Amino acid sequence: MVRIARERVGALFVLAEAEGRPGGDLAQGHRYVRLARRIGTRYTVRIAPAYRERYCRSCSSLWVEGRTVRTRLRRGCRVRSCLVCGRIRRTPLQTGPAPGSIPRGLEVPSTAVVPAEEATEELAESEEPEEE
Repeated sequence: MVRIARERVGALFVLAEAEGRPGGDLAQGHRYVRLARRIGTRYTVRIAPAYRERYCRSCSSLWVEGRTVRTRLRRGCRVRSCLVCGRIRRTPLQTGPAPGSIPRGLEVPSTAVVPAEEATEELAESEEPEEE
């Protein structure tokens, strides 16, 4: 049952995205999203992360950039405002690993750093032409 529900949720989101394209019926796209969320709730199926960012969690409307959602970048966050219900959703932008997030075993040992004087000597030695 869960496998079938997961497949149906995926298929409904694909249909919703097709309706969100220019020339599609946006109301039908909203309906597909509502149905997918209801199926997911009934069968306790988590919605895939790729689909979670494509609808409003408040009113279940499909987010189409410029028509139903406005996206702004402010202070390291992506701020999305639903133009249907007005809900604001903030998600942090990930630019790289946070300081201190590297596990202890993966840190670069301090002995691996070669002083600049030794590095230039090694470089000079390697550039000397070899005699044949």
